[in-house]
Amino acid sequence: MSEPAPFLSSFQTVEADWIDYNGHMNMGYYTVLFDRAADEAYAEIGFGPDYRATSGCTTYTAEFHVRYLRELKLGDRVQASFRILDHDEKRFHSFQELMREDGALVATGEGIALHVDQSGPKVVPMPDELLSRLRKVAEAHANLPRPETAGRGMGLRRRG
Repeated sequence: MSEPAPFLSSFQTVEADWIDYNGHMNMGYYTVLFDRAADEAYAEIGFGPDYRATSGCTTYTAEFHVRYLRELKLGDRVQASFRILDHDEKRFHSFQELMREDGALVATGEGIALHVDQSGPKVVPMPDELLSRLRKVAEAHANLPRPETAGRGMGLRRRG
């Protein structure tokens, strides 16, 4: 993950069990796709299953926001980007884009993850080596334009 481009996951395919009575993918499965892609990125950074097994620490999601931009249908193939927007010694802010194989942006996901010692469980600082890796990724991603909708609040817009 040393390149300035965001991490790109492997392609995933929309499954039959994910299709709802409206004939498109149910909203909950967008999060599943984002989570699977994040798992791939986490392994690259060093937060994967081996880290949990050897350290007793892992990440927990504290907050995650999804913007649904286009429908997904059965069999659609998608890929997700993953980038770090900010971090400190105990947490990080990420942004993801879910794209159909034809390049259409179908959703965005934005999250805050916590570094957790599972023996508590409690939020704890990352070890120096892991924090250093995360810092390098964040520095590379800082060279990319900030996503226009990152940090966007939610509410109803009043007209007139």
